[in-house]
Amino acid sequence: MENAPETPKPGDRLFERVQNVIVGSNLLAAESAAAQSKTEGFYTQLLGNDWQGEARDVSRKLSTIVKNTTSQRPFCLVAGGETTVTLRGGGRGGRNQELALAAVRQLADMKDTLLITLATDGEDGPTDAAGAVVNTETLKRGLSAGLFPETFLDNNDAYTYFSELNDLIKIGPSGTNVNDLIFCFGF
Repeated sequence: MENAPETPKPGDRLFERVQNVIVGSNLLAAESAAAQSKTEGFYTQLLGNDWQGEARDVSRKLSTIVKNTTSQRPFCLVAGGETTVTLRGGGRGGRNQELALAAVRQLADMKDTLLITLATDGEDGPTDAAGAVVNTETLKRGLSAGLFPETFLDNNDAYTYFSELNDLIKIGPSGTNVNDLIFCFGF
């Protein structure tokens, strides 16, 4: 350790040869998704890429926006950012799965609506899923299987809930990470 070189400091000549170029970002990913959505014929709205905070709170805010967008169909709302989860239980899941689980009951009374939320690196929390899918039938399907979303939310166990319904998104590691993307569709 005594012979190891000192860590370079700002202004060090070493940095004169360094150039940083951003080739991907959450905003670029969200804008690309929104452009593709328009190409596919959806009324599209980019909700920004600065969505953050507790996943459950973000879910409520997004659900309110979706409820107020129902007049323009088909629609696709695109949001980006990265939420957080306050752990209260011992279950499995990640911020995207928790956001989706918090939307299950909120979207149940909406006609022909779909929410997809995923981590761009393909890994949401300590799981093999990137996120989850929720539609207007998710609550009914879950209740028919004896699954109550609030019970799983209380235990931070979104992974088990969506696994039982086969609604996890599993794409494997993507090799890149530009935070998370959320899509809300109305048909």
